[in-house]
Amino acid sequence: MPSPVRNAVIVDAVRSPMAKGRAPREGRSGGALSSLHPVELLGQVLRHLIDRNAVPPETVDDVLAGCVSQVGEQSGPIGRYAWLAAGLPESVPSVTLHRACGSSQQAVDFAAQTVMAGAHDIVVACGVESMSRIPMLTARIGQDPFGPSVRERYAPGLVPQGVSAELIAARWNLDRAALDRYSARSHQRAAATDLSDEIVPIRLPDGTLVDNDETIRPATTKDTLAGLKPSFHSAELAARFPEIQWNVTAGNSSQLTDGASAVLVMEESKARELGLTPRARFHSFALAGDDPITMLTGPVPATEKILKRTGLTLDEIDHYEVNEAFASVPLAWARHFGADEEKLNPRGGAIALGHPLGASGARLMTTMLHGLEASGGRYGLQTMCEAGGMANATIIERL
Repeated sequence: MPSPVRNAVIVDAVRSPMAKGRAPREGRSGGALSSLHPVELLGQVLRHLIDRNAVPPETVDDVLAGCVSQVGEQSGPIGRYAWLAAGLPESVPSVTLHRACGSSQQAVDFAAQTVMAGAHDIVVACGVESMSRIPMLTARIGQDPFGPSVRERYAPGLVPQGVSAELIAARWNLDRAALDRYSARSHQRAAATDLSDEIVPIRLPDGTLVDNDETIRPATTKDTLAGLKPSFHSAELAARFPEIQWNVTAGNSSQLTDGASAVLVMEESKARELGLTPRARFHSFALAGDDPITMLTGPVPATEKILKRTGLTLDEIDHYEVNEAFASVPLAWARHFGADEEKLNPRGGAIALGHPLGASGARLMTTMLHGLEASGGRYGLQTMCEAGGMANATIIERL
């Protein structure tokens, strides 16, 4: 007898406010969440997720947590400690995942896949990164993450992601004006959208309640961004890559941010048994790898793979979330596919909201779910570039 079809659905998806990933130092205040340990940050988001839904917390089968810089305060099984910090049952396990910037998108995908496979009925997928307390690349200080064989294969050497963003801009003929125009639009779209439906408030150690994003700059324009200097130019790199025009700046790149996010994933009949309303169904998944020099082009083959697998066309998809690691990434993706830019990150992206590395995948899923509900769209596609030239792609169907 064939097994019954098991659908994985999203019951709820929430995120913290996005705060500047800036540590306090003499003469400068920190970001709004910089005083909060990352375990506490994720713990509060998990507590809100459980409290908003009639789910006996002891029935959760697993907590899958994305986190990139797994050192210092983020070095433990952070999902497990966050769950315990939230006062939730000790009987629920957790695992921490690292697929670079796509870590919590992978957590969401794995959660859905375990439900569809029949291994679990209820899974929480989440992510966190405190970039003010654990600065980006902390784990690499004094270390070589590549090893001699990778360095030899890609001699004269791999490059920082910002240089990869420059190479993408050059390949797709994206000039400074295009990058800055897109970046200003990210802020303007985020500022014009009521994002409160995505956000759960976070209580700081001093009792302050943070319930709004502090990263959005509504007054940003192409002209205000035009005065910023390129961030990655050097004489050595300019000689190596003469095609680069050096147009990537802090203003057309994602912001360093503190944040956490969480998605409640269930088997569809289990959700209905608990009296919960499924909000979206997982439709399909794909993974891809690409050249680790350009690195950030992975969303192109990942999208090609998922469209081929599903038979859908991009025109049939109503909402695209393509992570704004740098403005050149979603713009190159859109040019490659001839995509409708009105559907591309319509609520603003990481240039306005920031990119708390381990949290961004579930944050994009949260934003896409709420965006589909606001627009009445049916299908949403999420894809993210990841270090090493990888990418995830996920399609959900609003119910």
